[in-house]
Amino acid sequence: MLTVDHPRYKWVALSNTTLGNLLATINSSIVLISLPAIFKGIHLNPLEAGNVSYLLWMLMGYMLVTAVLVVTLGRLGDMYGRVKIYNAGFAIFTITSIILSLDPFDGGGGAIWLIGWRVLQAVGGAMLMANSAAIITDAFSAEQRGMALGVNIVSALAGSFIGLVLGGVLAEWDWRSIFWVNIPLGVLGTIWAYRSLHDTGQRRPAKIDWWGNATFAVGLTAVLAAITYGIQPYGGHTMGWTNPWVLFGLIGGAAVLVAFGIIETKVAEPMFPLKLFKNLGFTTGNAANLLASVARGGLQFMLIIWLQGIWLPLHGYDYESTPLWAGIYLVPMTIGFLAAGPLAGYLSDKFGPRPFAAGGLLVMAASFLGLLALPGDFNYLVFAALIFVNGLGGGLFAAPNTSLIMSSVPANMRGAASGMRATFQNAGQVLSIGIFFSLMVAGLASSLPSTLSSGLTAQGVPAATADAIAQLPPVGTLFAAFLGYNPIGELLGPQVLGALPAANAANLTGLEFFPRLIAEPFHDGLVIVFWMAIGLLVVGAVASLFRSRKPAPAVAAERVAGGPAGGFVARESEVKSEVSDAQPLSPATGVAEPLDDVEVGTK
Repeated sequence: MLTVDHPRYKWVALSNTTLGNLLATINSSIVLISLPAIFKGIHLNPLEAGNVSYLLWMLMGYMLVTAVLVVTLGRLGDMYGRVKIYNAGFAIFTITSIILSLDPFDGGGGAIWLIGWRVLQAVGGAMLMANSAAIITDAFSAEQRGMALGVNIVSALAGSFIGLVLGGVLAEWDWRSIFWVNIPLGVLGTIWAYRSLHDTGQRRPAKIDWWGNATFAVGLTAVLAAITYGIQPYGGHTMGWTNPWVLFGLIGGAAVLVAFGIIETKVAEPMFPLKLFKNLGFTTGNAANLLASVARGGLQFMLIIWLQGIWLPLHGYDYESTPLWAGIYLVPMTIGFLAAGPLAGYLSDKFGPRPFAAGGLLVMAASFLGLLALPGDFNYLVFAALIFVNGLGGGLFAAPNTSLIMSSVPANMRGAASGMRATFQNAGQVLSIGIFFSLMVAGLASSLPSTLSSGLTAQGVPAATADAIAQLPPVGTLFAAFLGYNPIGELLGPQVLGALPAANAANLTGLEFFPRLIAEPFHDGLVIVFWMAIGLLVVGAVASLFRSRKPAPAVAAERVAGGPAGGFVARESEVKSEVSDAQPLSPATGVAEPLDDVEVGTK
């Protein structure tokens, strides 16, 4: 077992936390692509009206829980040890993977089993995500920190795309295998973490901020859950934004979050240290992180629907196989992430993170402009090049942005800062689903009903039936395409199809009718979605360039818990020109305060 002073220890810490991050993020998307197989395996039709909530909670529950808990768990890591919380997370994640694969129920009971245990699995995943960046920041010096965070963060981002491919392959074999795959890696990672990792960061005993934790969890859960239900139809409307419960969740949740902010300014040991936002680098870095997460999350869902609902069927792929192939055809985006991330981290150590963070978001925005110019039945080589560029931009942004955030806070607040960064990222993914689905449905609602009605009547479907189907909420059509179902076959049903001439029925349920029908209305929605993403990315790029004018001290020394009151204890291994760890003491409190926007790589 290596000591913390051993030159190889930092690489052990990087390897293990990268594995933990990768597992946690793979599992946010592996279920996404496997939903058709899961619901067939538990004998539940996800497209029936009463079952839409099961589908959404299976899809969103994991991301929602991680968004809510990462700050709390990062703060607990600061208080009781980042490695302790991280190791416990690995163990919880592994145990729940075993339990998930043993689902003994069918129907709604089987869905509730999976949703409930996925929530607990998300607690383990949040423990991993909240503390991995802080463990790496503790282990690496400023000269190598950007590179190390680049490897770790890009692995997390790539994990969401790897999960799409892995889930598609495994679900073809057995839906339970998407949980089996976690078990050997989870056992290995848990044992390895307990034997190899050491807490090296500063610890400061503190009381748990119970009121802050409670109001943050309730407020954020209410808002994100309301957004989730807002994309479901309600009262004859295409979406549920007029649903009283949705409005109550949005307004009530926002009010609770305001109360949370007030509480955090009053307590001595806040869970969410709002004073960190006085640092311009921390504030703008997190703002850019949130905006990029919303744009990236929306892109992932829209590209999957584009591939599964239009492009793949037009190129001869059966609907049942489109989830797998959609994941495979998105691989260039993952390659772009992997190619750019560590390199951007390394270069940002030398030249500073801001140009790379801002440039990465602008590269992503340019790729969205290119995607807007593509027709529904595009040339795949052009599409692959554009999503590769998008992944490249994401990789250029991720590591420098994380390094900027983590290096702008005191060493004894890194766990909280890591959790706050992960909260903005995970909340952005949940927000993206609500925002982008709403925008897409708004775009479809104006043109899809007339297109669908005229297309069906042209094939002999009775006008009353065609009009009734055309008035169904567009979100049902999107979910059908998203889940790899034949939408027309599901909408018409065997009774209507059986009354039509065989040639017409075959044409309606063939691989070309629905894609050609929906291509133009879908593109109308896509234009709205992608322009929104471009706007978010440009604003994020501008935010990444802001910096404070306050000069940084030239020499660093860390204040260590337990040292003489009002003074510094400088550890020889930590006394470097690493200005990001040099926090002046507050004259009033004697506690280290964050530097104003100190940048790794800036001497």
